[in-house]
Amino acid sequence: MTDQVSDVPPAVPERARPVRVADLPEDEQDRMQSMLHEIPMHALLGIELVELGDVYSILSMPVREQAFNSTGNLHGGAVATLIDVAAGTAAALGSGFRPGKQSLVTADLHVRYLGRPHGNIVYARAETLKAGRQLIVVECRVTDSDDRVIASADFSMMIVPLRAPLRPTVGAKPTDPDL
Repeated sequence: MTDQVSDVPPAVPERARPVRVADLPEDEQDRMQSMLHEIPMHALLGIELVELGDVYSILSMPVREQAFNSTGNLHGGAVATLIDVAAGTAAALGSGFRPGKQSLVTADLHVRYLGRPHGNIVYARAETLKAGRQLIVVECRVTDSDDRVIASADFSMMIVPLRAPLRPTVGAKPTDPDL
């Protein structure tokens, strides 16, 4: 018998069940949210992790002035950023991505804006539809507090060789993932 090299990415570790961030110990919640908020735009928009599954993620964003456009409505760019973060998280979870060895980069994002939110928070639920060796396809829906769909998106991400940051930040290491 000969050894053959497989083109299949390594298996994603399975979780016993989805992880609701609110159910974690407070120090673990703080650690996860602070990692997300290390990115200034995520902190500005107040993006938070809600739940993580083996191929999906749910994130939230408050509907507040920092995310408004010139007419006082939720800015489409803020919604697109929420989608990008949720879909990127789902892509990382639902693929063979290896942090510290590879980078994930957005290849394509198509958003359909379907309505304005009611309430003071929106949720993005992103799910990996297909994960290949390099391309990961994700579907995302953004809903408001009343579970009304306000946006729908198709998203794809590519796994590429580890990339150095354009402008290193304090404490950044060359092996940090490019999310």
